[in-house]
Amino acid sequence: MIIVMEINCPEEQVDAVVGKLEQHGLQAHLIRGVKRIVIGAVGDKGSIQTMGIEGMPGVMSVVPIMKPFKLVSREARGENSVVRVGNVDIGGRQIALMAGPCAVETADQMYAAAEAVKSSGAGILRGGAFKPRTSPYSFQGLEEEGLKMMSEAAKKFGLATVTEVIDLQSLDKALKYVDMVQIGARNMQNFRLLQAVGRAGCPVLLKRGLSATVEEWLMAAEYIASEGNAGIVLCERGIRTFEGYTRNTLDLSAVPLVKSLSHLPVVVDPSHATGIRALVGPMSLAAVAAGADGLLVEVHPDPQRALCDGKQSLSPGEFSRVAEELKAVAAAVGRAA
Repeated sequence: MIIVMEINCPEEQVDAVVGKLEQHGLQAHLIRGVKRIVIGAVGDKGSIQTMGIEGMPGVMSVVPIMKPFKLVSREARGENSVVRVGNVDIGGRQIALMAGPCAVETADQMYAAAEAVKSSGAGILRGGAFKPRTSPYSFQGLEEEGLKMMSEAAKKFGLATVTEVIDLQSLDKALKYVDMVQIGARNMQNFRLLQAVGRAGCPVLLKRGLSATVEEWLMAAEYIASEGNAGIVLCERGIRTFEGYTRNTLDLSAVPLVKSLSHLPVVVDPSHATGIRALVGPMSLAAVAAGADGLLVEVHPDPQRALCDGKQSLSPGEFSRVAEELKAVAAAVGRAA
């Protein structure tokens, strides 16, 4: 249920409603929009209907939310949410570019990557320090040492940072160094990790699971939001299908669909979705045309020598060309890149 308050109601009226909800054992989540103030009430809807909320001062209406995902639904917040990561807004008019190597390898590699993506317009440096790999024999990441390398490179070039966390220990370490944490596809339904990230309060990039439905994806976001963290960015990264020519199948229809169901920003990862360097550029343009709020692109100073995902990584020159081409597409759909 959501309680819609009068837009100019005094703060004490809002506090009174929140207090009433909490008194009856419900979670109250305050959502301040441009046109209305909403209090999301999570719990037994029957108890809400019997506690007299509708008659309290400042309350305009009590509205049931029909979707199973309550706080992240479009019903809870009419306008689009904007998530701020460092100095970058994700969900506004500007298309947010997050770019960098799949894995942090060396300090020199990260400095070169940071310089390259910054010069092409990216505002967020990505890099993996904890790498959950299909094979136990593959490179697993440099962990905290890698976080330090990425943080130092990002600071030098004025970039924010995002990295994947895989468990509670990696989350604790990452929070000391990065501006945003990523929940990867394999952990989309790691509910303990989702709750911990929700309690941490930092911006979160939540990737869609390998075979997850849109509803399962949004319910994962609800786990984070239910712990009080509204700074969630959804990432479509392709789903597993019968097609063998690409790494995954990029579901671009999910972008406008999710934006109709949820107020959260949506970005696209064309690198993991296709697994093929030549397809990253076209799918980046298509993602922006479909309404994506940003892109997560793998860029490596020397893709041929990358320890991870070199076949889908762009060189600095290739990324620069894609970033330039994005400007025309963004302008055509009323955005900026």
